[in-house]
Amino acid sequence: MTRFLRWTALGAAAALLAAGCSGGPSGRGSDGKGRAAAAPRPSARSSGTATAPAPPASLTGQKLDWGRCEADADSDAPGSAWQCATMKVPLDWSKPDGDTIGLALIRTRSRGSGAQRVGSLLFNFGGPGGSGVSTLPPYAATFSALRERYDLVSWDPRGVGGSEGIRCRSDRDIQAAESVDVTPDTRAEEQAYLQDATDFGEGCRKAAGTLLAHVSTTDTARDMDLMRQVLGDTKLHYFGISYGTELGGVYAHLFPRNVGRLILDAVVDPTADAVGHAENQARGFQRALDNYLKSTGQDPERGSAKIADFLDRLDSRPLPTSGGRKLNQTLAVTGIVLPLYSEQSWPALTSALESAEAGDGSELLALADAYNDRDPSGSYGTTTHAQRVISCLDDKQRPTAEETRERLPRFERISPVFGDFLGWDTAGWCHDWPVAGQYDTPEVSAVGAAPILLVGNTGDPATPYEGARKMADELGKGVGVLLTWKGEGHGAYGSGSDCVDSAVDAYLLKGTVPKDGKVCS
Repeated sequence: MTRFLRWTALGAAAALLAAGCSGGPSGRGSDGKGRAAAAPRPSARSSGTATAPAPPASLTGQKLDWGRCEADADSDAPGSAWQCATMKVPLDWSKPDGDTIGLALIRTRSRGSGAQRVGSLLFNFGGPGGSGVSTLPPYAATFSALRERYDLVSWDPRGVGGSEGIRCRSDRDIQAAESVDVTPDTRAEEQAYLQDATDFGEGCRKAAGTLLAHVSTTDTARDMDLMRQVLGDTKLHYFGISYGTELGGVYAHLFPRNVGRLILDAVVDPTADAVGHAENQARGFQRALDNYLKSTGQDPERGSAKIADFLDRLDSRPLPTSGGRKLNQTLAVTGIVLPLYSEQSWPALTSALESAEAGDGSELLALADAYNDRDPSGSYGTTTHAQRVISCLDDKQRPTAEETRERLPRFERISPVFGDFLGWDTAGWCHDWPVAGQYDTPEVSAVGAAPILLVGNTGDPATPYEGARKMADELGKGVGVLLTWKGEGHGAYGSGSDCVDSAVDAYLLKGTVPKDGKVCS
């Protein structure tokens, strides 16, 4: 099942480049019915932010054993400039003296020293579920200027990659699930779709055990503050992208007095619930598709109708590909989504659509495989597994199929291409999930925090621009400072705007806060 919501910002670009443009702790603790014990359910506007006991000195005083980074299944060793370590955090933050799990960290040291060095700058690249350990090194050049004053640090959040990563189903089962119709037209297809969701959740329960109830955004925000202490920083300095902006907002709410210099780029709307996020993304991807169609000289309405008709045909007649697999409707829409993340990838979309119209689905399938983290051998990464277990622990909403059918006309009005897919996604994503969700929307108010710089991109497909202003408002007066870029793609820093890059660099390197409402065109 494909998921668009809160996808990683830089990971999508990395996946496209890889395509060439063409388990956690076992089952301790259950509810007596074989399911992992559910976390308490706070109020709707809560981030699960009840004060947790302070971590013990054995955790806050731990010394990290930084050493050479090793290669893993997904990436080569990053080289001598990088160091890796494992940090212990409580499995359950309500019991900080209890069992612990390990978080995988990576860093490259600052080029500055003494008074030149500000501290550590933590990065979260989005998802939820993106691996910071594998993502930071390839993008170090983008953040090179920041090394003058910071150690660049990232990590795999709990449940991700090297930090008790969760794998919910086998490669064979993942590929089999790609044939499930995620926009069901009959009761039989609907039942198959929802059964697949149930099966996925059960696989996660078996793989994760007790951990499944402790991978929330709030848990990770608390991990970040422990990380700050272990790294020796008085304040937390942080660069959050896409979902990483939600994580940053939750951190600022929990620890406003510990906020240092926080950048939130490609900002998630904190006032939107699960259905609202899906509507926002339908609107954002349709807006990006319209802009793409205009760039090719096409009328957006006619061009969208043509693509929608193409997807309808695939529902019953998948296209052949050079590798022998079939391009079905779900894989095709996934292949269309990926290049919309970056304007530089639009030519790849043009080529793939032209090939598909000629009867060859190979290029769209390659794009879909890149998005789905599938390599040529048929092995899949686990980013989407982690994304789902984290977001389904966060999100309290569980829309039924009946409620979704009632909402579909609205989704289709928002986007004739993506509406059905994102509408049905709300019903299937957390259907019959083994643990209860924590909140409808996260609490991000941060009264008393230092100014936090938000960067919103007017052409962002995955986290539409409107969310940046809402995040600024929710953080509170004098805290949220909005910088607008009139550009295209998901994320702004390092995307070609000297105006954006210089403003962000001045904030992080010198502490210079731009005027709220500044616009980079």
